[in-house]
Amino acid sequence: MSLRINSEAPNFTAETTQGPISFHDWIGESWVILFSHPKDFTPVCTTELGYMAGLKPEFDKRNTKIIGLSVDPIDNHARWAKDIEETQGHAVTYPMIGDPELKVAMAYDMLPEGAGTSSEGRTAADNATVRSVFVIGPDKKIKAMLTYPMSTGRNFDEVLRLLESCQLTAKHAVATPVNWKPGQDVIIPTSVSDEQARAKYPGGWTTVKPYLRVVAQPKD
Repeated sequence: MSLRINSEAPNFTAETTQGPISFHDWIGESWVILFSHPKDFTPVCTTELGYMAGLKPEFDKRNTKIIGLSVDPIDNHARWAKDIEETQGHAVTYPMIGDPELKVAMAYDMLPEGAGTSSEGRTAADNATVRSVFVIGPDKKIKAMLTYPMSTGRNFDEVLRLLESCQLTAKHAVATPVNWKPGQDVIIPTSVSDEQARAKYPGGWTTVKPYLRVVAQPKD
């Protein structure tokens, strides 16, 4: 199944380092960052998992749960977590999904159906496409997706910025411009008429072009 923005995030049951979960139930009313890894004990992913562990309080403030995925069993995850804390300085306190039968990786369209049913004997290169980030809303819909090559560490500061944009635009009829950061001006989408905008923004806005209207970020 091909996933797109606004597709429902596939539900699944799986073992994690913090016990079994049913994914949609685990999400509850939170936002979620699901980020995947091709194999345990890989160097780039070690740095990523450690950085996310350090960044977790920022996601907590934003009602967002973090969950990692690797196609290896959870016993390997637990041993890997010790290396991550030792080398990166942050303990992994979020759950890591074990996916030894590749079910979650295939459900999220990161491996083809012909990939088999076992992680055993597979190398990181075999799983190179299991390098994605999914931003999932409380409605269980996929709000954003990012996929990186194995050779490039992901920018999780950008993932945090992306999450903030997704949360803001889900709450208000606005869009965020290039390189936007929280607190900066936002864009009134073309789907909002001037009449509707006047009701929402009585203080007015700046019209750069008829299709480009800029307004202060809503505060509530």
